[in-house]
Amino acid sequence: MKFLIIEQDLRVSGTSQGIISRSFLSKLRMAYPNAKIDVVYLKSISSDDQLDLLPVDSIESHVLDLKIPFFTKIINKFYWRIFGVSLAIGHVNNVYKKYISKINYQNYDHIFIRSAGLAHETILGAKDLPILKKAIVNFHDPYPLFWYVGSNKELTKLEMYQMKSMFSIVNQAKTCMSSAHYMSYDLEFLYGTRKKFYTLPHQYSEEVFDLSDTKNSYQKSKKMMISYHGAIQFGRDIEILLDAYVELLEKNPLLKDSTEFVLRMKGINMKRLENKYKEIPNIILLETLNFSNSCYEQKHIADINIILENGPLYCNILVGKAPFLAELKKPILSLSPERSELRNIIVDDRFIANSNDKNDIKIKLENLILNRLESEESVFPFGDYFSNENFVKSLNEILSN
Repeated sequence: MKFLIIEQDLRVSGTSQGIISRSFLSKLRMAYPNAKIDVVYLKSISSDDQLDLLPVDSIESHVLDLKIPFFTKIINKFYWRIFGVSLAIGHVNNVYKKYISKINYQNYDHIFIRSAGLAHETILGAKDLPILKKAIVNFHDPYPLFWYVGSNKELTKLEMYQMKSMFSIVNQAKTCMSSAHYMSYDLEFLYGTRKKFYTLPHQYSEEVFDLSDTKNSYQKSKKMMISYHGAIQFGRDIEILLDAYVELLEKNPLLKDSTEFVLRMKGINMKRLENKYKEIPNIILLETLNFSNSCYEQKHIADINIILENGPLYCNILVGKAPFLAELKKPILSLSPERSELRNIIVDDRFIANSNDKNDIKIKLENLILNRLESEESVFPFGDYFSNENFVKSLNEILSN
């Protein structure tokens, strides 16, 4: 069997999609050890991505020049407002199209076009190309951005044009898929329920990373460490959790003496948080780390890891860190809205709290802390959802379509 994978992000750090995409290639090799797997890697910046660690037969890597011509920028300032079409976005998508159109794809049994980030350039770059008729198109996030839960994006003519363009791609593609059941349902409905959207959850595979760099990891100073690594975006609220933790410290001296909460975040005003919690020495705000150090800190130092789902009302994506945390067999606390992807995955109610209910968060967090102070036995918050068996089952369903 021959696979062609068009990838947009295979970075080893600074991006959840790079970690997810590398892990997908590893799991694909696990599922089909004798298959031929070729990768075309279209990236926007030059970077050392340790591609030699990936278990594939070949990788053809290209650094794309996505600089918008000056003349295009000038015209686009007026053009998109009048016609609802962005010449700048069109230019970028055409750069991707130029490379994708040159791929010799005819001899492959299965072709994956995998997006990264919010702009979905690899997918949009394949529009009207014959490769789409053989391609499995993977949506990393909802598109257009207006339909991304937690986004404050306004619905404009530009968004409607983007939706129309993607509708055409969905109709042309052989198969469509996403990483979350709710996202698949939503995209299937958004694009007219003319094609089934399959679900293949994110995976994590340690084998495709060099995790030897641990020198910047935090060494805890108390018996127990609670940890959050990640971005604050799309309706995620870290302060309700920190406020709940502060109230627990005030209520229970044991927690004040035995626990600390270490946070490494981006997408938030850290100075403001530092000022707000400066009188709480148990709350420690630190700089973000590369993936190797972050992985070590969450795996070997932290006792309870935190997940923030998008919100505040609904989360239809699968957070990228979920399969990684599943591998750790440690307690997690997911702050989730009433309807969310993780509420259908996490099998034990102890590990999930209502992201809008501080009292529920306090109860769940306190119970997790007290239980962990007594026992360090392995736990399995996600059940077998991210198991190899489930991955192979979902993958084969998509390939057989």
